[in-house]
Formats: sequence, C-alpha cells, structure tokens
Amino acid sequence: MADILRLLEEGTKAPDFTAASNELGTVRLSDLKGKTVVLYFYPKDQTPGCTVEACSFRDANARLQEAGVLVLGVSKDSLKSHAAFAAKQGLTFPLLSDPEGALVTAFGAWKEKNLYGKKTIGIRRSTFVIDGTGTIRKVWPDVKPEGHAEDVLAYLKTL
Repeated sequence: MADILRLLEEGTKAPDFTAASNELGTVRLSDLKGKTVVLYFYPKDQTPGCTVEACSFRDANARLQEAGVLVLGVSKDSLKSHAAFAAKQGLTFPLLSDPEGALVTAFGAWKEKNLYGKKTIGIRRSTFVIDGTGTIRKVWPDVKPEGHAEDVLAYLKTL
C-alpha cells in the first residue's frame, strides 16, 4: 500500500496514460508532446472543495491557455458526472474519468483518510505540472483549493 501512497516526484517522467474526457474524447499524454500540462487530481465532482478548486482553474484558464498550458482535472467520477459538473460550474477545461483509479495509482495520488475513526483510501488533492517532454516539473501534494490556480500560474511564469 505504501507504493500507491507515494506521489511521483519532480524530475521523473510522467507515465503515459489514456483516459476518457468529457470534452476531448480519449486523451493520451503522449499525444500532448510539446505542450505543458497541468494535471490535477481531486476527490469528487460537485463537492465544496473540489468546486472551489475547479472554479479557480476555470477563472485562470484563459491565462493558462495563453501560456500554452492545458489543464486536465482527474477524479474517479463518470463522464456523465463530469459533464454535469462542467456545465453547472462553466468549466472551460477537460475532466478525465478514472473509474478504476489507474491514473490515480500511476501518479501515486492516493491518501489514507480517517473518517469517523474508519481508515479509508481516497484521492489526494494534488497537482502535477508536466512539461512538453513528459517530465514532471512541479508537484503540489495535499493542495488547499483556495488560490491554488494562482499558485500554479505563478510557478509557470518562472519557467
């Protein structure tokens, strides 16, 4: 279990992945070669913290796109759930569905959680910046939703 709880580190190659998207059909990381990708993992559509985080990326997305950056959100929710979430919140970037948790596992974005004394494993709110060569340039573990997109933008300006 320790392996699935270990986030990939900065400077390592991101695993190639294929995932279904609410906007782009199938997304494959290797097809995005040459493009900077902000890949963020979040626990669940339509929940308070996830909505704050998604809306902050929505509000920053025009500036991110101007910088040549593609934002991709990832959760275990279905494409139908993603479509409803995106429509309700006016999201302007794709959401990837990872129902089996394969992408979450590949990036080590799991976290042990304690809910009313019961230990479970859930998605760790985390973000990865992947450069055009597929290298992870920056990792934010245990993200606080408020202001996170601005932190990502500030980092990207240093590249």
